Amino acid sequence: MIPMVDLRRQYLQLKPEIDAAVLGVLDTTQFILGPNVSALEAEVARYHDLPHAVGVASGTDALLLALRVLGIGDGDEVITTPFTFIATAEVLGLLGAVPVFVDIDPRTFNIDPGLIEAAVTPRTRAIIPVHLFGQACDMAPLLDVAEKYGLRVIEDCAQAFGARYRGQPVGTLGDAGCFSFFPSKNLACYGDGGIIVTGNAEIDAKLRVLRNHGSTVRYHHSILGYNSRLDEIQAAIVRIKLRHIDAFNAGRRNAAEQYRQVIRRDDVTLPFEAPDCNHVFHQFTLLAERRDDLMKSLSEEGIASAIYYPIPLHRQEVFVGRSHGALPVTERVADRVLSLPMFPEITPEEIRRIGDVINDCV
Repeated sequence: MIPMVDLRRQYLQLKPEIDAAVLGVLDTTQFILGPNVSALEAEVARYHDLPHAVGVASGTDALLLALRVLGIGDGDEVITTPFTFIATAEVLGLLGAVPVFVDIDPRTFNIDPGLIEAAVTPRTRAIIPVHLFGQACDMAPLLDVAEKYGLRVIEDCAQAFGARYRGQPVGTLGDAGCFSFFPSKNLACYGDGGIIVTGNAEIDAKLRVLRNHGSTVRYHHSILGYNSRLDEIQAAIVRIKLRHIDAFNAGRRNAAEQYRQVIRRDDVTLPFEAPDCNHVFHQFTLLAERRDDLMKSLSEEGIASAIYYPIPLHRQEVFVGRSHGALPVTERVADRVLSLPMFPEITPEEIRRIGDVINDCV
């Protein structure tokens, strides 16, 4: 069986370091906002060449807290993509804000920046670009629109730790960058976890209060906050993996290149990589005219595959009617996307086997 992701292979490579880090936390019994959380925040901030990073309980909470700190709330419209995991828009609904979906670029599957300005209304307060599957959005025109209309930009970087746009790390281009450490992510823990990066000291300070029940001094609460603190054990694990993230991403890019060499079908479109971006291939997602046939052939050979995402957000019951006009590209892409196994440790032999099954499917 070739799985979509094999977490055990990476764990075994790092087992002595990870085991020692976890046992170190257990030995100190400092489980909440301990030294590993503080150290990870400093290390992630340094990786992004920013002064601030705030660890939180999940990637979803990262978005939620960033939006709240930036004042997004009841009735505010936020422009975003319909082709992503529901968390991107879910947090808007939880705050009483309104997601406004615009169509995507047919090559990158990211939000089409050329369609954003037409969706701006007097109620628009922010834009959430999602750096989907590890490829950066085209941020320059998006940021131009944001500046023109005074909009906040919150980057959803859940799938793109280490990706770059014109040499700049994703997460550093807007007001805040939100990352997930979910176990399958490029930089991952062994549970839930997330982090927010920002260059704004005021945003950083407010996030730290908000994640800890609205408190800076124990039993003194200035606002209603959340219990959204990154776990100390998870922070210790991520610190180990952060030292290897560039090698992990290089392994993903190498696997993607191998896929390009072995897959040869006229009815399959391989992932596009923008020339000014450093794609980190959280997923290797192609477009297949005969997707169901390919999935069946792969499954029969013990090879996993997945559809991210079969139902776009504008077609979800909770968000019906939120799109800005028709979304034909999103509809077409959702009907054809197919993701293949992708993780740094996948072998050339496994990739060749996957390519052979795809090529031989009749």
